[in-house]
Amino acid sequence: MTRVLDYFSTLVAEDESLPLTEAALSLAQDAYPDLDLQGTLAEIDELVVRLQRRMPDDADIKQKVGILNRFFFRELGFASNLNDYYDPDNSHLNAVLKRRRGIPISLAVLYLEMAEQIGVPVRGVSFPGHFLLRVTTPDGDVMLDPTSGHSLSESEMVEMLEPYVASAGESVSRALRMLLQPATRREIIARMLRNLKSTYLQTERWQRLLAVQQRLVILLPESIEEVRDRGFAYARLDYLRPALEDLERYLGDRPDAEDATVVESQLHELRQRTQHDDRE
Repeated sequence: MTRVLDYFSTLVAEDESLPLTEAALSLAQDAYPDLDLQGTLAEIDELVVRLQRRMPDDADIKQKVGILNRFFFRELGFASNLNDYYDPDNSHLNAVLKRRRGIPISLAVLYLEMAEQIGVPVRGVSFPGHFLLRVTTPDGDVMLDPTSGHSLSESEMVEMLEPYVASAGESVSRALRMLLQPATRREIIARMLRNLKSTYLQTERWQRLLAVQQRLVILLPESIEEVRDRGFAYARLDYLRPALEDLERYLGDRPDAEDATVVESQLHELRQRTQHDDRE
C-alpha cells in the first residue's frame, strides 16, 4: 500500500506536470493491486493509433471532433453504465476500457486523452451531477456530454442544473456561466475519488474507503476536512491511534467547526478504547 501511495504522490506532486490519465488510472490500484498500468496506458495509445488512421491530414477541429465521436461512441461503444451506475468499476479506467462502460467523468478522462493526442482542444468541466466536456472550436466553445458525444444547448444545461440551485430563472443562467469553467486536472482526480468515497460509504466498505481517503489527503493537502474523514475511516477499522491523530489535528485546526461536538464525541470514545487496550 505504501508503494502505491508513494507512486500516487509522485504523480500528483505538481499541477503543471500532473498526468491526468495515468493518475486517474492509478486509482484502480486499490481494487486491482496487480494492475499493469503501463500496459493499460499502451492499450489507450493503440486505440489512438486506430483513430489517427481515420483522420485526414487536412482535418480541421470540427472534422476531428466528428471522427473522434464516431470512433469513441459508435465504433468502440463507450457509454454510461446505466445498469449499475454505482459500481466502483465505473471509476476504474482499466475496467471502463475493458467493458466500454463508465460514468461521465471516467469516460471524459479517456476522451480527453484521445482528443489531446489528435490535437483537439478539449477541457473537462466539473458540472454538478454530470461531468461535461468543453471543446474549443474556431466558432466558439461547444459543450459535449461524455456519455454520448451529444452537443448540449444552453437550455438543456439549464434544465440539468435546476435541481442543484435554490431558485429557477435568471439565477440558473448566471450559475451556469460560472459552472462551465474548465476543471483542473487535480480537480478531476478529486471528483473521481469523491465518487468512490460516496460509493464506499454507502456500501460500508471501510478498507476501500480508507484507501480513497489516503489519496484525498495526498491530493488535497490543504483540505483539513479530508484529514477528518480519514480519521473517521481509521476509527471504523479500529486503527485507534491514527484515528486519534487525524481527529485531534482537525479540531486543532478547526476548533469552532460545526461538527466539533461530533468529532469530540468520537475522540472521547477513541481515548477510552485506547486506554482500555493499554491496560490489557
